[in-house]
Amino acid sequence: MSKITFLGAGSTVFAKNVLGDCMLTPSLQGFELALFDIDHERLRDSESMLTNMLGTTGSTCRVVAYRDRKEALRGAKYVVNAIQVGGYDPCTITDFEIPKKYGLRQTIADTLGIGGIFRNLRTIPVMLDFAKDMQEVCPDAWFLNYTNPMAVLTNVMNTYGGIKTVGLCHSVQVCVPWLFHDLGIDSEGVSAKIAGINHMAWLLEVTRNGEDLYPEIKRLALEKQKTKHTDMVRYELMFKFGYYVTESSEHNAEYHPYFIKKQYPELIEKYNIPLDEYPRRCINQIEGWKNMREQLVNNQHIEHHRTHEYASYIFDAMETGTPFKLGGNVMNTGLITNLPRNACVEVPCFVDRNGVTPTYVGDLPPQLAALNLTNINTQLLTIEAAITGKKEHIYHAAMLDPHTAAELSLDDIVSLCDDLIEAHGDWLPKFV
Repeated sequence: MSKITFLGAGSTVFAKNVLGDCMLTPSLQGFELALFDIDHERLRDSESMLTNMLGTTGSTCRVVAYRDRKEALRGAKYVVNAIQVGGYDPCTITDFEIPKKYGLRQTIADTLGIGGIFRNLRTIPVMLDFAKDMQEVCPDAWFLNYTNPMAVLTNVMNTYGGIKTVGLCHSVQVCVPWLFHDLGIDSEGVSAKIAGINHMAWLLEVTRNGEDLYPEIKRLALEKQKTKHTDMVRYELMFKFGYYVTESSEHNAEYHPYFIKKQYPELIEKYNIPLDEYPRRCINQIEGWKNMREQLVNNQHIEHHRTHEYASYIFDAMETGTPFKLGGNVMNTGLITNLPRNACVEVPCFVDRNGVTPTYVGDLPPQLAALNLTNINTQLLTIEAAITGKKEHIYHAAMLDPHTAAELSLDDIVSLCDDLIEAHGDWLPKFV
């Protein structure tokens, strides 16, 4: 029996979407859906929910929950990763509250910035443990990474884990539909080309019947920017650098040195930047789960319609050979020619029985490549810190982070890193 293993299966709603989609996919019937999570209560919840869904979907898949990770992985053909190491409490709280003592404010802190660096440092060892297990029990499996920080973790699994890995993010999927909805434009029949790095990929081309839609987009965006809305940072980046970026304004506010500044507090109001947004979301999700649990876990008649999550479509393409196109995070094997080859990039990819085949992009516009490089520098130094165990590279990663460097002195950056290392304690490996 073929097997799809879901690591972090306690993410019950996401497991419902991904594995529910698999239940509705003809080519995946008869697969074992193997669940693993270190939170055994949440694991049981997901097992109950998915077992109930087998009845309502009429699927011939089999749901099996495992307490042993290696056994969950044994013989897997595909592995889905959705873990979060350290959770909201204590690790996300730590990532936000200690930088605040230095006057360093964040919005999401799950990708770049000081919070993204430390999320990477506590997650990379776990990912490499996954890779070690997979090398032993399912070395040929495809690993679909949904966990942030996407670029670094996907890079590590490919480069140091030796596992065929593609990183998957929603931002490419929703970029054009959400932008066009926001501006009141019909997105029917629109063609788009998107490439860059995760959370900072660029809408390079957007056309309908061969007509460039950027002039109309910018005209409408300029009008919309006269009143407060939730995407002001991205519009401002588009006006200044020429292109729209895939990930949300609350994320991009902290990827650049221009928006969250002690020296110019009025920018927070001007660009409608939601400081501490991710902790708020975490608290709301925790509260929301209490209400949602009864609807999902003990419901014998859960309705599910196939979602737009990439996973089941990727598996189907690999099983049937029917090509599927997606925006994927892969190693830069000369795909984007003015970004480093040891970086992870986000480019259009095709999937079929041969696996994931990324497409060649060439040079990005130089200003876009330059913005990507500011983030890649921190990503690569974070990997260097994790692989070598050298504390100095944590400092280097933070010193090169655009937002952190714009706000703090070199000495304060070192001090902040030391404070975070101490506060995270055993959630981090030992650095020297």
